[in-house]
Order: sequence, then structure tokens, then C-alpha cells
Amino acid sequence: MMLVLALAMLADPPATQASAPAPVERCGYRIVEAFPHDSSSFTQGLFWHEGHLYEATGQYGRSRLARLDLKTGKALAQSKLPSDQFGEGIARWGDQIIGVTWQGGVGNRWSIKDLKPVGTFKYEGEGWGVTMVEDSLVLSDGTPDLRFFDPATMTEQKRVTVRFGDRPIAMINELETIDGQIWANIWMTDFIIRIDPASGNVVSLVDLSGLKADAGASGNDSVLNGIAWDAKKKRLFVTGKYWPKLYEIALADCR
Repeated sequence: MMLVLALAMLADPPATQASAPAPVERCGYRIVEAFPHDSSSFTQGLFWHEGHLYEATGQYGRSRLARLDLKTGKALAQSKLPSDQFGEGIARWGDQIIGVTWQGGVGNRWSIKDLKPVGTFKYEGEGWGVTMVEDSLVLSDGTPDLRFFDPATMTEQKRVTVRFGDRPIAMINELETIDGQIWANIWMTDFIIRIDPASGNVVSLVDLSGLKADAGASGNDSVLNGIAWDAKKKRLFVTGKYWPKLYEIALADCR
């Protein structure tokens, strides 16, 4: 039922008598290159930094943060979360990696140099995805709201409701900031949305249908999740939970 509702919400938004919503760009994709990915990884967060992918995985007793080699998919360094924590999204803040957990209300900080823990923090509600937008850490929690925090103190600054036309969009999962826009997986769908962080408006919809099948992934949990951007080389990476492949893709057929 949730998948049906999500797909319905991402259909053409209805016009209102007051004003028609701004048009939303639609894009497909093409595969640039495929790389190995650990099929035991329940991918929750992904980002690129100085030549490596950083990945956070979930599931109790199996959650970890890892620095990955792109060509092999192997972990070059890793840090395991306590067994009572279900790992979720991660983001880089200076020389730290900040990560959140699903329902525990506990966040973690690691040194990006060696992935050793350097602190924890508390927050209210669930944690799904995180990304940095300028000086704020932005958190998704499964609701239509994106919550903005001071990454130093984790004081909440504001909330922005994500809307497709006039419809709030829930189930926002992994986040990545690219050229000032927030890119987000919608859980249990093949869609990525691109969000204006100031207004919350969805400005573009990327349909990655068929990528899961190409990866050879199966099962209800093996959904698209994980977006990383190599800003220096302008490379876009995506993967999914339990996928044996990670992809560099390019947008195509935008209209």
C-alpha cells in the first residue's frame, strides 16, 4: 500500500484554482559504469570524499561505517556500531562524519581520517538520511519534513516540508546535496527527487526503473538507496540495499 501511495503522489500533481504548480522536470538515466558492491550491505548512507566512497549500513548487530574502494567494493577501513543501534544516513562535516540511527535517537561522530568514534549526540524522532546544506545538517525522518540542525550543537534550526506540486511527500530516505539541491531517495520506489532546500519544492524527478533488475537484486528489502556525488569529476553514484553492484549514472532524456 505504501508503494502505491508513493507512486500516486509522484504522478502529475493536481492543479489548484489559485495557481497551477510549477512544472517538474522528468529525467531518465544511462549507465556510465558498474562497480562491485557488497551484497550483504543494507545501504543506508553514501557519500564521496577525496577518492573514496563512504557507506553506512543498517540492521541491528550489523550496522557499520566503511571507507570503500570504488573499483573492488572492498572496505579499506570500517567502524562497527553498537549492536543496539540501527545505522542510517551519514554526512561529512569538516573532519568529522556525522551519522544517525533509526529509532534510537542517538547520533554518532567519527573522525574521517581513521573512522574512530569521537562523540555521540541525541535528537528527537527517527533518523533516516542526512546531508550538509551550507552550514546546516539536514535530516530526513520518514515524514514530509526536512529538519535543519546546527551540526556542532544539534540544535534544530527550522523545518521545510517537501512538496510535489501541492502534495507533501513522505518516505524521504537517503540524502545528498548536489549543486545546492537536495537529492533524495523515496523509500520503496525507483525514484530520486531533487528538492529546493529553501522552499521544499520538488524541482525534478529521476526515474531509475530497471536499475535494480540490472543489478541482479531481488527481494522486497533490496530497494534503491544510496546517492553519492564526486564534485571534482562530476560523477553521480547510486546503489541499493543488498545490491551486488554500484553504478555511476548520468541523467538522460530530461524534459
